[in-house]
Amino acid sequence: MAPQPATRDWQVRWYQLVRSMARVRSPGGEEQLLDWLLRPGEARVLAFVNAHAMNLVAESERFYESLMSADVVVRDGIGVSLLMELLNQPPGQNLNGTDLIPRLLARANGLGIALFGTREPWLMQAQQVVRGQLAPDSACVALHGFLPLDDYIRLAAQCRPRVIVLGMGMPRQEEVAMALRAALGGPCLIVCGGAILDFLGGKVTRAPRWMRRAGLEWAYRLAREPRRLWQRYLRGNPLFLRRAFAMARRGLRRGWPAAA
Repeated sequence: MAPQPATRDWQVRWYQLVRSMARVRSPGGEEQLLDWLLRPGEARVLAFVNAHAMNLVAESERFYESLMSADVVVRDGIGVSLLMELLNQPPGQNLNGTDLIPRLLARANGLGIALFGTREPWLMQAQQVVRGQLAPDSACVALHGFLPLDDYIRLAAQCRPRVIVLGMGMPRQEEVAMALRAALGGPCLIVCGGAILDFLGGKVTRAPRWMRRAGLEWAYRLAREPRRLWQRYLRGNPLFLRRAFAMARRGLRRGWPAAA
């Protein structure tokens, strides 16, 4: 996906990012996406966009440019679905990384895998889950998420993994992903995975299935980690909604294709 011209208008950034998102409309389409992501070719970056990411895009043009440079961007969460509907954009299926990435790793069984992110002991435990359950036939290397960029490039160049999962949080993981893609060049899928390594490593637990179906996993995570996540959710979610409805009002007044 080619980078877009720089713009200081956060609403235009939101609109351009929403329009660029891949739409998956069926379980079959999801399977086709997974197959394409792992198909041999050049290095590719997969990014997930949720309400928190949209807030960061509104505040950081650099982060916006990183997302727009990704090869595939998919929506993650009910908030972005609401935004897309307000902008008359079909939201498609929800593709949250916590569910999709383990499926992707299982499909990559037999291919080299690298896990870059989080810290010990959760990184080692995530590596054990990948080796023992998801991809037992894959070589799997790992580095924690607080090293200089060159360390990740060096290990990836040495081991040549076909899948790299980054669990460093936004916006750092997106910047690392772009640097890895530029440095590696060969067939490799680089996944911006957020908290996925913490989930796999047991640091963070999943919400009950009924909460996930209702789009309330964020509330479960907030209850489990209030000190770390209160600003993202209690401040960030209302801010996201205010921005989303401001986008809708602007669209009604001016028409987004012309305004953007």
